[in-house]
Amino acid sequence: MSTRDTYAVEIAGLTRHLPVFEVAPGVRIAIFNMLGDTHIVKAAAAVLAERLGQTPAEVLVTAEAKGIPLIYEMSALMGLPYVVLRKTYKPYMGDAISAETLSITTGKPQMLYLDEKDRQRVAGKSVILVDDVVSTGSTLNGMRRVIEAAQGRVVQVAAVFTEGDEDWSHVMALGNLPVFVDR
Repeated sequence: MSTRDTYAVEIAGLTRHLPVFEVAPGVRIAIFNMLGDTHIVKAAAAVLAERLGQTPAEVLVTAEAKGIPLIYEMSALMGLPYVVLRKTYKPYMGDAISAETLSITTGKPQMLYLDEKDRQRVAGKSVILVDDVVSTGSTLNGMRRVIEAAQGRVVQVAAVFTEGDEDWSHVMALGNLPVFVDR
């Protein structure tokens, strides 16, 4: 078994060593996957919930799947309901609202769907978008399009990490991950 490069990060007082993977020729990123890491989820959610405490919001929204444990914990701490935008359409979702995104980790187009039952949870409401990592902004933009199509208002964006050198000043994040480009 080969040794993989890692990138050390601190998240809400906890240290993790993220594996570095090539996602395009000559482009590598540190992969943050909080699924199964209860300590990171709880610590990150607590800090984000505290920082968002004065934000006038009525609902939290994330995209399936890695943001689900984070938004669940934030929902419990903040006393707000949450909605998960799904990546595959199921017939029971009814008249869903959708938007296409392109995630850096998948490298191919994906869809986000707001279930018909969740439309009333965001219609006319102030929404905080929550993500694990904001890399290119594509998923974030897709979430925003879905919420606006459902007549919701995005009042804040929160993430554990932003990634790369983009201007992410509009995202409340706990840190920034570099993009490693071979020259």
